[in-house]
Amino acid sequence: MTSQTKHEKLKLAGVIVLDAVLINLAFIISYIIRYRWDVPYPVDARYDAPFYPYIPFAFILTVFCLITYRLNGLYDNRRGRRWLDEIYPLFSGTTASILIVMAITFSIQPLVYSRGVLVLAGFIIVAFLSLARMVRLEIAAGLRRRGIGVEQVLIVGAGEVGRAVMRSILADPVLGYQVLGYVDDDPHKGDGSLGRFKGLGGLDKLREVVDSEQVDEVIITLPWMYHRKIVQIIDECEQKNIRVRVVPDMFQQRMRSVDLLTLSGIPLIGVKPSHLSSSALLAKRIVELMLCIIALPFLIVVFALIALAIRLDSPGPAIFKHRRVGKDGREFEMYKFRSMVDKADEMKGELRDLNEADGPLFKIKDDPRTTRLGRFLRRTSIDELPQVINILRGEMSIVGPRPGTPEEVAQYEPWQRTRIAASPGLTGLWQVSGRSDIPFDEMCLLDIYYIENWSLGLDIRIMLQTIPHILFGRGAY
Repeated sequence: MTSQTKHEKLKLAGVIVLDAVLINLAFIISYIIRYRWDVPYPVDARYDAPFYPYIPFAFILTVFCLITYRLNGLYDNRRGRRWLDEIYPLFSGTTASILIVMAITFSIQPLVYSRGVLVLAGFIIVAFLSLARMVRLEIAAGLRRRGIGVEQVLIVGAGEVGRAVMRSILADPVLGYQVLGYVDDDPHKGDGSLGRFKGLGGLDKLREVVDSEQVDEVIITLPWMYHRKIVQIIDECEQKNIRVRVVPDMFQQRMRSVDLLTLSGIPLIGVKPSHLSSSALLAKRIVELMLCIIALPFLIVVFALIALAIRLDSPGPAIFKHRRVGKDGREFEMYKFRSMVDKADEMKGELRDLNEADGPLFKIKDDPRTTRLGRFLRRTSIDELPQVINILRGEMSIVGPRPGTPEEVAQYEPWQRTRIAASPGLTGLWQVSGRSDIPFDEMCLLDIYYIENWSLGLDIRIMLQTIPHILFGRGAY
């Protein structure tokens, strides 16, 4: 047994012990609420009872809760679990355990028994254990931001499957992975980079990288034609006690994700379409229209005040129209509040040497064309608000990939063009992951991840995460 496995087992044992303590604490509190605080109604003096007859019930409830939690997968050591992922097994297991204890008391007919104590205990148990998990996840996230508890990952292969792994890691920090870099069978790819993901050389450099870097896990994304090489890599990593995972590349040219199903233990892999279904698109559109219509009366007042402030700050129109590329390459006029001097686009050629962005993007942190008011508008993203008009017209979405200009899109590599398969958004994963601070390749990886993994829940999460980024102006210029 490796030290890492021992650590994981000790951590799981600690979680189970804490759950048992909180279950008993919840039971004690429910007894106090019912018998000492007389909630929801006073207890008849004839039925008043001390706590000690309830100790066996607390023990039985604890045992059944821990068993049902385990059966419901609450203690599965799976990466990327979020707080909401643990609520259902927690609620389901607690409810089942309460019903079991009630059935036991109905059978044995104890002298001292109160259904009210059990029901109250159920609610308090769910509340306590939910809160404990929220705190634990927040602490873990804080530690990961400081580099503690992060798994150092090396990716073998930088093809389509390798990029899919990279964008999944980028989009989901909860996984706790940090990519050291990648090696590839193509020397050109191995010596390059994808955003902050560094190419560390060809496959021949793998042993050198593993020996020189602190690698916790190797993720192999090579085509299956390299099966002998894959087996060799697995053997070498196992000898060094490095965890290895292999990503199957079947059907990678025909789909963006797979649908997994088991049939009596036999794994079945099916094709999941890469585009959003018509019902999903309709649901997304209805939600966005409702949010825009609700916010419109407030936005009209804000628009008028900001437009007046812009006109007073510098000459020129308050609204700036810019040509952008939308879904499936269709071009449209995107609206923004003007944050630069009038006709700033005509000055772009003179400032090209000051460009600080990579790839086809053009960004200058302290752009001399920005007006005094414009700096505030860009830092708070208020300049983007007129894009509500584009959303109402169906040219954009609230959440989606960043809209590129025709000049930028013309320079996209083939794999980067996937990001124009969906309507561009007012905000997106690129917005909540660093905005202007993240390299262009990472922005593409995040946008493609969003397209492949879209859900209303993901949209809501991105919208909620956008709020603190706007308030604190993170990565905006």
